[in-house]
Amino acid sequence: MTTSLALMLILGMAANALFVKMRLPGLLGMLLLGVLLGPYVLNWLDPDMLRMSGDLRLLALIIILLRAGLGIKREALNRVGVTALKLSCIPGLCEGFAIAFVSIYLLGFSFIEGGILGFIVAAVSPAVVVPPMLNFIDRRVGAKNNVPTLILAGASIDDVFAITLFSAFLGLYGGHHVNIGLQLLGIPLSIVLGIGLGLVVSIVLVRLFTTYYIRSTKKVMMILGVAIFLTAVEKTLKARVEIASLLGVMTIGFILLEKMPEVAAKLAGKFNRIWLFAEILLFMLVGAQVNIHVALDAGLTGLLLIAIGLAARSVGVVLSTFGTPLTSRERFFCIVSYLPKATVQAAIGAIPLSMGVPSGDVILAIAVLSILITAPIGAIGIEYFSKRCLEVESESA
Repeated sequence: MTTSLALMLILGMAANALFVKMRLPGLLGMLLLGVLLGPYVLNWLDPDMLRMSGDLRLLALIIILLRAGLGIKREALNRVGVTALKLSCIPGLCEGFAIAFVSIYLLGFSFIEGGILGFIVAAVSPAVVVPPMLNFIDRRVGAKNNVPTLILAGASIDDVFAITLFSAFLGLYGGHHVNIGLQLLGIPLSIVLGIGLGLVVSIVLVRLFTTYYIRSTKKVMMILGVAIFLTAVEKTLKARVEIASLLGVMTIGFILLEKMPEVAAKLAGKFNRIWLFAEILLFMLVGAQVNIHVALDAGLTGLLLIAIGLAARSVGVVLSTFGTPLTSRERFFCIVSYLPKATVQAAIGAIPLSMGVPSGDVILAIAVLSILITAPIGAIGIEYFSKRCLEVESESA
């Protein structure tokens, strides 16, 4: 496994540098390299590495979400709060239900099967979206209307809605008694519980950091350990209550920035350095999960279904930003930023097949195809249109 790790680090850095030199997002190079090295093409990665893939990808997500929390100021969040909440649910609901209905006619699915597919595909990828938004926040790109903060906050909650509704439809298919109304009510509860846990943890950390002298490196280790523990609590209690633990992870960073801004600035720098390592693991291991042979099975019908879903999602973004101070170019940038799929689709795309859903192979094929199509388009689009749709604000603005 250590050999595979060394291979990923060396080739991942090279792929990142090459794509940046070609003026393309570095994450795209790492994602495609992961596909190439993965078990479905060259098969150069150790099976033990692939078995640990889920935990390693989660660790990388925790690192970038902690960094995200350390980069969101309360004033900016207050200005985008309502719009961010709308962006967190309306686009995903539009896309998920559009795919659910259209799949009835294009694939002969039942509405429940369509809902399973729709809310697998509907989840936006924080792995692709969050890193560039943090970069824009640091450079004050789009700062006038807090566009990067808006997208970052909305995309981070989007997955909660998608995964909850996916679970609801999967339960309905399995013949379990699932109350959709209660499932929907569970979404705000999971958000509140996740943020509440993060708040409690962050208050304890602030008390520790103000009472005792602890070096920044040790603070990073403590925060990372506690954040991992939060996700473990979510897994332990999953059968009884849903907890959006990743929102709790972001909350830790947010409260530290609010209460200890100087300490938070130092910690953000430390997490930036860790992210240089973690992003290679994240994007290459996501790529390694992609079976391009399965994706090809989805064919033109899969492409059409994904395109219809993205069109519906774009309408949802427009509806969510209607009546806001955002310019038309900023709204278009929000649409582009909400395109990429990757993390959730790689994590749950195969679940219906493993549970014996007859259409599970088709669902998996379309989920994989959505990664191959939207992750590159979204990553390139974010990079390209940020320069054409967002303005850089000076510090005095």
